[in-house]
Amino acid sequence: MYFGFLMLVLFMLISLFLIFLNFLISKKMVEDREKKSSYECGFDSFNSSRLPYSIHFFLISMIFLIFDIELSLLFPFIMIFELVKIYMFLIYLVFILIFFVGLLFEWFENSLEWKK
Repeated sequence: MYFGFLMLVLFMLISLFLIFLNFLISKKMVEDREKKSSYECGFDSFNSSRLPYSIHFFLISMIFLIFDIELSLLFPFIMIFELVKIYMFLIYLVFILIFFVGLLFEWFENSLEWKK
């Protein structure tokens, strides 16, 4: 019983030690405008190196990521469908229902339509 807890504490301590070690060893970055700007043979750049893009594109990509993760979580359930009990089936049914409600929300909010 305590073995799992001890392993959890051990892994947390190791991770915190490695993060702390990373901060000690890492090269400190000096905030400098010239170092952050793009370099074009010593001349000033003609346009900005950061190109703006639509926030709607970002929203569509986030929706895609969420539903892609949902599918990757459902695939193992499909493989063991005959082995699971009824409560596990109900848990997955609630899981699908939550994502379906999210899809309906996105649909009625018109977030899935591409706007110009």
